Amino acid sequence: MALSLKGNLSSDYFKAAHKLYSKKERKQIVAYVESYDDVAFWRTLLEEFEDETKCFRVMLPSANTLTKGKKIVLMNSIKAENFGESLIACVDSDYDFLLQEATSVSKALNTNQYIFHTYAYAIENYFCFAESLHEVCVQATLNDKVIFDFERYLGEYSEIVYPLFLWTILFLRQRDTRAFPMYNFNNLTRVYSFQVNDPQKSLDRIKRKVEQKLSELERNYPQNIDLIPRLGKELESLGLIPQTTYLFIQGHHLFDQVVLKILRPVCSILRQQRERYIKRLAQHKTQYENELTSYQNSISDVEQALKKNFGFKNLFAYHWLRSDLKNFVDRIHDD
Repeated sequence: MALSLKGNLSSDYFKAAHKLYSKKERKQIVAYVESYDDVAFWRTLLEEFEDETKCFRVMLPSANTLTKGKKIVLMNSIKAENFGESLIACVDSDYDFLLQEATSVSKALNTNQYIFHTYAYAIENYFCFAESLHEVCVQATLNDKVIFDFERYLGEYSEIVYPLFLWTILFLRQRDTRAFPMYNFNNLTRVYSFQVNDPQKSLDRIKRKVEQKLSELERNYPQNIDLIPRLGKELESLGLIPQTTYLFIQGHHLFDQVVLKILRPVCSILRQQRERYIKRLAQHKTQYENELTSYQNSISDVEQALKKNFGFKNLFAYHWLRSDLKNFVDRIHDD
């Protein structure tokens, strides 16, 4: 017998509770997410599938703890088998999509039809989708001039870190968290001293660090050398190729130590351009000061603009996730 209400929570529980309400009320589907930061993202995705018969309620699985993460959603608070048509989980994939069924959490994520995940590492990777970053610049500067090729930079960055990333996944599949931990990979692949007029310098620095680490790993773990290309071939079907690596690395690392490192200098130049334009057109000092103040009050903080970036509709991971959600609501209609 369960010792608490939490122990009894399941899709059947919410389905039975719904029967207590009027038949005219929409079917409510509870969607558990990992943290408060995730609510807006999943709310935006799920509301597309609401209609006069059903709606989603996005919430955290526990009101008694601030603990975050996929494990609290899938394992500690609610058993994975309790999810169903009235209770779903919406989580970051982390590395578990690439791990497939190597751990209990990755197995649940990849096999349970009521657990929806990002495919990319996390929500932050969606926000950092290279194709959408110019729009972030526009939101943060109100300047639509293109002065930097984000797609090219992140594509080259991805190609550089790709072989090292494969080693990370290989060790995780082998359940070896000490040989090459995530923080080590992150330290080697962060962007230092980025210059808009010479972006290659920052990439070359990362490349040198990556090559040094690859030599060390091959020297210390020669038994794994032949496994790396086979792993790379396997992961292609999961969307990981050299040019897309940035979508699968840790989301907060990508957001803070890669994308913001290049966005801020780019946006700084765009703002300076706009301010010089205002100064050039102003007929007197008062007009200049008024226009400049108005401009500065209208632009957004770069980090906040990136956090609100929903320009990922062309991202393959988004299409996969949306397809999963559509199949789910279609099954409900069929039932």
